[in-house]
Amino acid sequence: MAKRNLNDLVAFVTVAREGSFTRAASILGVTQSALSQAIKALEARLEIRLLTRTTRSVSPTAAGERLLKAIGHRFDEIEAELDAITALRDKPAGSVRITSGDQVLKSVLLPKLVPLMREYPDINIEFDVCYGFRDIVADRFDAGVRLGEAIDQDMIAVPITPPLRMAAVAAPTYFATRPLPKKPQDLVNHNCINIRQSTRGGVYVWEFEKKGRELNFRASGQGIFNTSPHIVEAAVMGLGIAFLPEGEFAPYLDDGRLVRVLEDWCPPFPGYHLYYPSRRQPSPAFTLVVDALRL
Repeated sequence: MAKRNLNDLVAFVTVAREGSFTRAASILGVTQSALSQAIKALEARLEIRLLTRTTRSVSPTAAGERLLKAIGHRFDEIEAELDAITALRDKPAGSVRITSGDQVLKSVLLPKLVPLMREYPDINIEFDVCYGFRDIVADRFDAGVRLGEAIDQDMIAVPITPPLRMAAVAAPTYFATRPLPKKPQDLVNHNCINIRQSTRGGVYVWEFEKKGRELNFRASGQGIFNTSPHIVEAAVMGLGIAFLPEGEFAPYLDDGRLVRVLEDWCPPFPGYHLYYPSRRQPSPAFTLVVDALRL
């Protein structure tokens, strides 16, 4: 039996996963024209259409979906084994893809991983900033960063920060004409700055707890954002009361540009964790990343 060139299968898997010839071509380092020709040749060889193309998107046909499920994970396994081979080298090498929020990237990931990258120049790390819950398996990330209480049970979770606390804050100028809230129910009389959750589409419900009593408050106000840095900026400008992990506000609380309220209603909770599939076979590069981030 004649041996088949697997490049066209790699091309198909990449296009199907990315849903875009442009992104797939960038990942594979080829032109869109060459990629299109490879897919057409594969479809001609199999005598069946694998991808449905429109002016805006690309998606697998029923046959393409079946082929993707049959071979996609096998290419992932091959990549994992090739990464594992680097254990035989004098210096670990390979690529690691991590998705996280912006604040934890700046405060935890970069301070801990930049020294690692300097020490091991053959290790490449791709950082993806996302404020929603990414499916790291489907999106082919090696790991994600999420608060400990929000991680699925089938994942390995490694703590990378101590326990955290939420903080309700506002600028002194905001409180100049308004009373300080003494309990969460008082927020009903305030302009609250909220965040819309990108995965579920709903506005975040503020969660408070004091002496075992839990209280959820559906805050309302003039400003709703989908990124936390802009919430912080709006609070500093005096728009209203914001509610985020305290680390987001740290420099502004220190210099007095923000004032904290309801602190006795904000107990500690599990901090950020690095999480990844339990079935994942870690490469030497990935193991070094985990060890560098581990609390």
